[in-house]
Amino acid sequence: MHKRKITNPLNVEFKPFDRYGSAIEKMSWHEISYDSETGFGTFVLKLNPGAQSIPHEHTGFEEFLVLQGEMIDSDNTVFKKGDFVTFKPGSCHSSSSPKGCLLLVFMRGINRAL
Repeated sequence: MHKRKITNPLNVEFKPFDRYGSAIEKMSWHEISYDSETGFGTFVLKLNPGAQSIPHEHTGFEEFLVLQGEMIDSDNTVFKKGDFVTFKPGSCHSSSSPKGCLLLVFMRGINRAL
């Protein structure tokens, strides 16, 4: 099984989250199977307390499972531990995490900064 990879999303090393060209303050990630050329794959995203994503548009589906903490979307919807959230292609938003959170993200397309 040399092509198998086991990842515990609660015990990984993070690097600065830089998918939009430069690192976003208070956000970091661990790539599991993410392909930066296609925008397809899976990663663990960590938002430290006070983190704020940049406004962006989804060109493909993006889904995530909240593993820890909570995140607040730009329309004030609160995503809590255990929530599985789907953003359809063409959706636009930004999110913040006043208390911090950990997400398991499944991407099917590259997001476009607005």
